[in-house]
Amino acid sequence: MTALAQLNRIAVRIAIAIVLAIVLGLSMAIAVNNGLRYLGYREVPAAGNRSHFMVSGSAVVTIIPRQNPLMLAGKIALLTRTLAKATPADRALLAAAFVEPGLQIDYDPSPLPGTSGQLDEHVDWLRRLIEVQLEDLVPAIELVGRRRPIRPGDASDVGRAHAARGDVAMIEALLPDGQRVAFTLTDYPVASDTRVLVLLSIGLVILLVSLWTGHRLAKPIRQFARAAERLGVDLKAPPLAVRGPQELRTTIDAFNRMQDRLRRFLEDRTQMLAAISHDLRAPLARLRLRAELVSDGEQQRKMFDDLDAMNAMIDSTLAFARDDARQEPRTRVDLGVLVGDLCEDVADAGGEVRYRGERGIDVPCRPTLLCRAVANLIDNALKYGTAARVTIVRESDRVLIVVDDDGPGIASGEQENVFAPFYRLQPARDPTKAGVGLGLSIARTVAREHGGDVTLTNRDSGGLSAVIALPA
Repeated sequence: MTALAQLNRIAVRIAIAIVLAIVLGLSMAIAVNNGLRYLGYREVPAAGNRSHFMVSGSAVVTIIPRQNPLMLAGKIALLTRTLAKATPADRALLAAAFVEPGLQIDYDPSPLPGTSGQLDEHVDWLRRLIEVQLEDLVPAIELVGRRRPIRPGDASDVGRAHAARGDVAMIEALLPDGQRVAFTLTDYPVASDTRVLVLLSIGLVILLVSLWTGHRLAKPIRQFARAAERLGVDLKAPPLAVRGPQELRTTIDAFNRMQDRLRRFLEDRTQMLAAISHDLRAPLARLRLRAELVSDGEQQRKMFDDLDAMNAMIDSTLAFARDDARQEPRTRVDLGVLVGDLCEDVADAGGEVRYRGERGIDVPCRPTLLCRAVANLIDNALKYGTAARVTIVRESDRVLIVVDDDGPGIASGEQENVFAPFYRLQPARDPTKAGVGLGLSIARTVAREHGGDVTLTNRDSGGLSAVIALPA
């Protein structure tokens, strides 16, 4: 098997789909995360607050310096260390020197107001990062993460999200000598749990990729299933296109070969049956000539009866073989019109047939063969009953052609046997009216070729009900 065929296997396709879903999901998560940050946290324009797209050997990240908690934590921890070691006289100068866009430092601020709203997890996370970097100091520096209302002096440096909320983030450090330093972050992200949106975006991408992959994998399988269902209805259907994963290609190829072998087998069987039936005519003709020479009238009559029965068998067999050999194409016809016209022809020929059925029931079929099957059932009804009543019943998934008669019916144990070729039921039916035993067999063969079947049921009021069931 070539390398290309190996890559076309179902397992490889599923593996590629999983990898593709993960890659697209992560890409979508990054895009959603950065999009939310851009829409919610960045100033437009924001001098000194540009994002940096960075690629390393193991990661692809977008860094916004004034919003990155690790960078801010390191910067504030360093400033706090510096201010803690400086003399009180130098702290005000250092605090003023370290002020930059997005960061305000207030030395020895006034008592802080209460927090605005609930605790912001982003601010608390930043406080903990700073605390980790200052834990070696003795005595320890106490840190508090707060939000304070926006003041007039903050307005020019406050991001859009903070301006909408009316507050800014602030980290307050209590120095060892009791003085306070407040670090105000005017562009630090507000509390917003984007993890749900990120997870939803990943899940959505994985779902879409999975559905797309499943559809791609299932499409040739569905086509194969339809072809397998069609095999029992139409052996002359075109072969199934070989496509899909390698395993399915192998299966489709084997299926096409099987369909071709079955078609050839049935054609050979039909041709053989037609040839045998045709070749029997010559010896039957010679037997009839010899029967003319028999002097015993009773024996001669019996011989002629047997010869007529054999000729009737041959005629029925050849008629069915000719109809099958014609390979009549399937067409969509109105079943009500087809059966109604057949009943009119039988009535015109002297048969007592009553038809009741609606029009507009279109079914794909081989019309000549289907007419032959219905005609055989009507012929049996007229032969063994006083009249035939033909009805078409439409159900949800099938169409029924019902032929009722008022004859003696058939015992339940014999209702399946009468479908065997050349089987004639003598006790229940009138022997003088018995046919050659091919009518029901041909009717069932035709019905099954159309994906249906023929069943027999004794009616409660007497007589037999023969039903041809066809797919709707």
